Amino acid sequence: MFERRLYYHIDWALLFAVLALCALGVAMIYSTSADPTRVTSRLYITQLYAIALGLVALLVMITIDYRGFTDKSHLIYIGLLALLLYVMFFGMVQMGARRWIPLKVFNLQPSEFAKIGLALVLAKFFGENRGAPAWTDLAVGGVLTLIPFALIAKEPDLGTAVTLLPVFLAVAYLAGMRMRILGMLFLCCLLAAPVAWRFALKDYQKARISTFLDPSQDAKGAGYQQIQARITVGSGGLQGKGFMKGTQGQLRFLPVAHNDFIFSVLAEEQGFAGVLVALGLYLFVILRTLEAARLAKDRLGAYLVLGVLASFTFQVVYNITMSAGLAPVKGLTLPLMSYGGSSMIATLAGFGLVLNVRMRRFTN
Repeated sequence: MFERRLYYHIDWALLFAVLALCALGVAMIYSTSADPTRVTSRLYITQLYAIALGLVALLVMITIDYRGFTDKSHLIYIGLLALLLYVMFFGMVQMGARRWIPLKVFNLQPSEFAKIGLALVLAKFFGENRGAPAWTDLAVGGVLTLIPFALIAKEPDLGTAVTLLPVFLAVAYLAGMRMRILGMLFLCCLLAAPVAWRFALKDYQKARISTFLDPSQDAKGAGYQQIQARITVGSGGLQGKGFMKGTQGQLRFLPVAHNDFIFSVLAEEQGFAGVLVALGLYLFVILRTLEAARLAKDRLGAYLVLGVLASFTFQVVYNITMSAGLAPVKGLTLPLMSYGGSSMIATLAGFGLVLNVRMRRFTN
């Protein structure tokens, strides 16, 4: 449990940077959720509630020793699989996808918490092994990853499912997986790409990839979001148009601006200067988390921190490149900034584990 002396070892700089990104996200959500008559919706209030719940989850993650979570990681993992199975049969359907469990307070999206559950169980599995992982170890780790991957992809939510892969690769690499194995996995993915294109990807997913290469071929359909995202980012200039003065986000030219394309709205309203601030905060969070992994007292803590960081970094990089029109459009939120209760709570809980590992580096 939490000891009073551990209070002095909390990484307050990392916590303040995380909260600064949350505050920046709330400001952008407030801006994008105002209609042209300036009648503000309650989306930003919902986001504030999510941040409050996320801070409670962060506090819980800090209070209990991270080794207590990893010891029970198999139960957490099984519980998350049960929730994903429940969603598959009884989940709420929105926008053609079955991803949510309706609760009285908010709609729970279990796939967002799968990243934490996977990081915990992989940290325990590889942390108990000594030396470089054998093929059997990698196979077991791969199966542990592919089960929730398949369940999430079935919803369908391929974007969130893909965020599980960096968790496995990061933990396995830190555990001693050789680069040649990573190269072989990459080659297998290349060889499997045509098969996936033919049998695995749905029509709308194929359309997103093809319109990424040439958005003009369907400018009013599949390529619309990408074109509008580029226009939104480019229209901000150096200093931006000002808070709540953007045209693309305010006039609804950019779809789901408060969610997937929150970074595009930031670029339009705050310009290149605002983008540098946001990127600087994200870079600080990533580097500070890497330092937490380096300072971890044991392999278990290092694996856990790197697993949390891998998914977070992948999602940040992909969403920003997608917002700039440099990657195919996927339903991936920008962590800490995009609207979404489950995403916010899960992300803050993950950073609670990071803070947990860092502040307990001096304990026995």
